[in-house]
Amino acid sequence: MMTKHPKAIAQMAAIGLAATLPFTALAQEKTTESYVYGTYYYCDPLQEDAADSFVAEKLKPVYDQAVEDGTINAWGWLAHHTGGKWRRVLYTSAGSVDALLDSGTALREKVMKAAPDDMRLMSACKMHEDYIWSSNNVGSGGETRGPAGFSVYYECEQNEEARADEIVKEHFAPIYDKLVSDGKLSSWGWSSHFVGGEYRRLATMTGASHKAILAARNAVIEAAYDDDDSKAGAEFTEICDEHVDYMWDIQIEKP
Repeated sequence: MMTKHPKAIAQMAAIGLAATLPFTALAQEKTTESYVYGTYYYCDPLQEDAADSFVAEKLKPVYDQAVEDGTINAWGWLAHHTGGKWRRVLYTSAGSVDALLDSGTALREKVMKAAPDDMRLMSACKMHEDYIWSSNNVGSGGETRGPAGFSVYYECEQNEEARADEIVKEHFAPIYDKLVSDGKLSSWGWSSHFVGGEYRRLATMTGASHKAILAARNAVIEAAYDDDDSKAGAEFTEICDEHVDYMWDIQIEKP
């Protein structure tokens, strides 16, 4: 599930920075603090359509209203395209951890009330993992997210994570911001672990298509590893030396 980065291919660190969650699909605020709660589901592929229908029919009205009334800032539902074992992601974002936790309780109660006997999601996706991510405002990020997402989940040396964040902000963010301004990407983001499992950093990217995102990765390699940035890229690779990649189809998101 994880890929080890040999020093000889340090450019993969830059590839990884071109990432969704949904984050990436993960919606994020540029100038204010933002937290994202992501539930990563392990699902039976034969029952995923039923889970998707449940989300569209039962969750969407409740979660859309929560965005409209300000309970949460955004939410989304992502479907596995390529990558590891996670098959679906449900995410919500809010301006504080307290707001995020309060909203989760309220939303679950409303969904249970709206669909008390509907077991489609639970039957299809019997196991999950939860993460809370804190958005790092390291670049412009982009105004509008695309329908295709790419996420990279990193394992990092915890005592060196702040330096990894500096490298992203100083060396890689300008490259990604230019890709967004040139229309080659729709959005990108960089988030920190707040609560959850082994992954410590999350890089997200969205675009018009998966092909467009993969093409942008090639541009990143060319731009990020010139003479000035090659040492920074190698240093980043030493700090965050294991990762897993996911490509997501963004089925639902609001706004």
